[in-house]
Amino acid sequence: MSETPIDPTWLAAVQDKLKQSARIAALTGAGISAESGVPTFRGADGLWKKYRAEDLATPEAFARNPELVWEWYNWRRSLIAEKKPNPGHLALAALEKARPGFTLITQNVDGLHLSAGSRNVLEIHGSIWRVRCLDCGGCREDRTNPLPPLPRCPQCNGLLRPDVVWFGESLNPSLLEASFQVAALAEVMLVIGTSAIVQPAASLARQAKRSGAFVVEVNVEKTPLSSQAHAVLTGPSGLILPRLIEGLSP
Repeated sequence: MSETPIDPTWLAAVQDKLKQSARIAALTGAGISAESGVPTFRGADGLWKKYRAEDLATPEAFARNPELVWEWYNWRRSLIAEKKPNPGHLALAALEKARPGFTLITQNVDGLHLSAGSRNVLEIHGSIWRVRCLDCGGCREDRTNPLPPLPRCPQCNGLLRPDVVWFGESLNPSLLEASFQVAALAEVMLVIGTSAIVQPAASLARQAKRSGAFVVEVNVEKTPLSSQAHAVLTGPSGLILPRLIEGLSP
């Protein structure tokens, strides 16, 4: 990965804000994990057999053919299991250690933030490494790879599903409420590798800005948020985030 020019004025301004702030929030999207080689599972690169993600990641698809959906998720899990956190993930974990008031909100389901060492994480779209029982509601981590074609709950033998938010489903209301509270209290909010289109996550940065936070976008391209952010750092998060936390101490 070659060095990407970063505006030194904006870089220094964001570094100063991070050094002066105790309550820092970050919202991450698919872009940060793409730098670890995690496919987005959408568009041309997201094809699996003859299906699109939008045709499989729905409650209706699971009700119609749970074995097919689980075959797809086992394929996804096998791909993600090979990926490692990149310097962007590691920088956010280091930021949490330097600032205990730091909270990470992620739209990603790959678990790479936890693998990198982040602990104060709100996985608002769930985790591909957790399973949830349709009968008793029990939820647990299970990194068995692959899972059986139709995995069953060890407690009640009910059918398990991935503990992720599918198209047409609402986000966990307590996680969503916690995320908006974090955004409202943040002094600095980093928005990293997300399109700023998918709701309700796209509203978090706007909530932070309304509440007085210094909003920083880190992305390889412009988004609808770019014109509203206080600082825009264009380039890979794996290059920019380690620079942002240089010299940061508790």
